[in-house]
Amino acid sequence: MTNHIFVNMAVKDPARSEAFFTKLGYTFNAKFSSENAATMIIADNIYVMFIAESFFKELSQMEIPDTRKYAQSCIVLSAESREEVDKVVNLAVEAGGVARDDIQDQGFMYGHSFADLDGHLWEVSWMDPAAFQD
Repeated sequence: MTNHIFVNMAVKDPARSEAFFTKLGYTFNAKFSSENAATMIIADNIYVMFIAESFFKELSQMEIPDTRKYAQSCIVLSAESREEVDKVVNLAVEAGGVARDDIQDQGFMYGHSFADLDGHLWEVSWMDPAAFQD
């Protein structure tokens, strides 16, 4: 059996999150989406579920932190190249997100981050595969 990863994130409006990430080039699975959730496909077995805050509270029975004040997590997405890192962050900013932190350039690793419309932190990172060869 293949394991699947579903990252659940509380958002104000799942449809708005879907529109934002569609502009970044991601697709969504309608089978796992509803008025309370939009399910973004990261890979064949990795998904992010953007869940309406009211429904998320029912599921978790916990308070939701204000992600504009508190970091809840940082999701790191891999990129095929340095150029893709820049492209994704630029698209995020054009779609209403906010670039975060300085570009991290360590030669063999390059990354930049952004906050989405709900303040969740995302990093896009490229690593040179040659750096990991023996």
